Amino acid sequence: MSDADTGDDGVGVEEMKVRRVAGTGVPVRGDDIDTDQIIPARFLKTTTWEGMDEYAFYDARRDDDGELNDHPFNEYRGANLLVVNDNFGCGSSREHAPRALARWGVEGIVGESFAEIFADNCKSLGIPAATTDAETVEELQTFVEEHPEAGIELDVVDETVTYDGKTVDVDIAEAMRGALVQGIWDTVALLRSNMDAIDETAADLPYVDSR
Repeated sequence: MSDADTGDDGVGVEEMKVRRVAGTGVPVRGDDIDTDQIIPARFLKTTTWEGMDEYAFYDARRDDDGELNDHPFNEYRGANLLVVNDNFGCGSSREHAPRALARWGVEGIVGESFAEIFADNCKSLGIPAATTDAETVEELQTFVEEHPEAGIELDVVDETVTYDGKTVDVDIAEAMRGALVQGIWDTVALLRSNMDAIDETAADLPYVDSR
């Protein structure tokens, strides 16, 4: 569970603050997993985010006959902390990639490294993307595989991950961490939550038509 809201109408900055994400993990192994693997390009034509969870790792989750296989996104339904390896989210820039992950249930990601644009898109959705060394990632992935129901906590404020009775340091880009902790990651919701102030300012500007 994430200490955050999704930024709907009427949601203020306080409700949007992301300080921690707690839950269970889903390990997806492999370096250079690109956005086309996360969500194939043929699904980018959709005009709504509804049902986007079904497109997350769509091809990787199916065998040659189209039947669901043992991919982690089939086996770890209900998990919310994704654990990945190096250069996750590389390839073409598409907001659909983190959107699909979020719709599936991902609220936080821990990995060795992320493509810069992918990480920025995660920030815009309130999803912390934390990095740590390869050894820690391997240990965390193995722990999740051996204990799929065990709790994990990503602390955005302290930049730590706690699991198996231990707490390890992670890194979260300062721009991302600041936006999440301060609750200013969703710029649209931030704008909507300040409509009274916007209207007051507009009323004082002679060139703004209030009609």
